[in-house]
Amino acid sequence: MTDWNAVVDRITNFIRKVVEDANAEGVVVGLSGGVDSSTTAFLCVKALGSDRVLGIIMPERGVTREEDIDDALKICEILGIDYKFVEINPMVEVFLNELGEGSKIAVANLKPRIRMIINYYFANNLNRLVAGTGNKSELLTGYYTKYGDGGVDFLPIGDLYKTEVFELARFLGVPDRIIRKKPSAGLWIGQTDEGELGITYAKLDTILKALEKGMKPEEIPKEFDVSEDEVRRVVEMVERSKHKREPPPIVRVRDLID
Repeated sequence: MTDWNAVVDRITNFIRKVVEDANAEGVVVGLSGGVDSSTTAFLCVKALGSDRVLGIIMPERGVTREEDIDDALKICEILGIDYKFVEINPMVEVFLNELGEGSKIAVANLKPRIRMIINYYFANNLNRLVAGTGNKSELLTGYYTKYGDGGVDFLPIGDLYKTEVFELARFLGVPDRIIRKKPSAGLWIGQTDEGELGITYAKLDTILKALEKGMKPEEIPKEFDVSEDEVRRVVEMVERSKHKREPPPIVRVRDLID
């Protein structure tokens, strides 16, 4: 049985220390209306107080679900935090007009990178840090955009699997409507995280936890209700996204220089 009070204490202490060590005034949190960003905002307010947390709501009209916008606004209301509302459509259009139409994935990844720029604009302007909203399931599988939603200063829920974020959200009092709706990065109309990943979060986390404990991939289907194909898919995602979790490689040449 998880002691969620202890988890919250450790995370909030971590948030306070990171902000204090950076001599920052507080944090900004990009609010999507989803469970990850909502949980992160709850934790940041618990750690720093509502006056030191700024929510940034960055919908793409025509793509972002209205319920997500409503839920992001509701989180700001519940927590009593200030927020900035910035539609990204004009910025996306400028990029595409200048660069030309790109592939579906190139255009999809452009959007979180634009949101990252907006987060850092307000963070720099207010001497604050950008609190990331990524969870362990996403970090391990590379389900995030490099230098987009992955471009943050720290990750309060980065050691929690998605299914654990749901539990923590309930413990913190995040509205049930947010916890129950299908997670979506809002990259295109009708997009859902599980649909894009090709596996449910419940199965994904089961496999990731087994791998973390040192189980061999071929052992996992024998122990849990997952298929060999699902395990293979998850292992491939982890391997393929390794570059996202490491600093950019550097070629060593010091031995060739006088």
